[in-house]
Amino acid sequence: MKRIAVLPEGSVSHEAVDFLFNGEPLELLHSKLISDVFRATDSGKSQYSVIPIENTIEGSVSLHMDWLVNEVDIPMQAEWVYPSIQNVIGHGSEFMTESGDYDFGKITKIMSHPVAIPQCQNFIRQHSPGADLEGVNSTAEAVEIVKKNPGKGWVAIGTRLAAQKHGLDIMAERVTDHDNNYTRFVLIGPEPVQIPREPDHVKTSLLVTLPEDAPGALHQVLSAFAWRKLNLTRLESRPTKKRLGSYYFYIDVEESADSVLLTAAMAEIEALNCQVRILGSYPCYTYPSLKTT
Repeated sequence: MKRIAVLPEGSVSHEAVDFLFNGEPLELLHSKLISDVFRATDSGKSQYSVIPIENTIEGSVSLHMDWLVNEVDIPMQAEWVYPSIQNVIGHGSEFMTESGDYDFGKITKIMSHPVAIPQCQNFIRQHSPGADLEGVNSTAEAVEIVKKNPGKGWVAIGTRLAAQKHGLDIMAERVTDHDNNYTRFVLIGPEPVQIPREPDHVKTSLLVTLPEDAPGALHQVLSAFAWRKLNLTRLESRPTKKRLGSYYFYIDVEESADSVLLTAAMAEIEALNCQVRILGSYPCYTYPSLKTT
């Protein structure tokens, strides 16, 4: 049985890993902090870790990307996309009116992960504009805190799974601003993983650091992919943390790392005196509603 480190029970990460392995029995090691999720696999306590790295609405999760690059050296073994369906969760009786509806104006505090709260701004502005907003380590932790603090007017933004686990009410369903609210996850671990479904495509993630004082270097790097017609699905710059103005480029390519075309492109880039690091070459899985026919 696979041992997989993941954020708390009831989090979107928990729902997502269940989806990826399609009901396969797993030993899940839940942690409140994403740093502990990374460290579990880095130390050998778990075989794999589940890491959210990008959201449709909020973009890259920079903290998690920096951990992948700077704090651990663990390859990506799979990527998949899963919908972030957020709900307002709380002790419903605190907010119930005589007509049987919820009075969201009674909410004093809304808690969730810092990425989830901005995804629900329309609901918050319309129904609870005076509520305090508080970020915590995960949506699941927010639900747990609300459960332990009845009578204060607190609610959480989180998953149906978390509401069921803690015996709380779903006061409003699907409160995200956009229906296309999806999160991209990666599974990191030292060894390739067997997943009981066919991938949609293969991707390779690269970290490219340009030489200093080399005008046009980024253009030359991109040209190495372009003339070979290699499809880049992501290009993002992040600071190297060495000095101001020093950046590396995170690049996703829809190609296997051992393909002739990508191998040649990486060799050309290295010949430009750039540093190239492979973060992983892995299968990718798309959520059914996102697939095109």
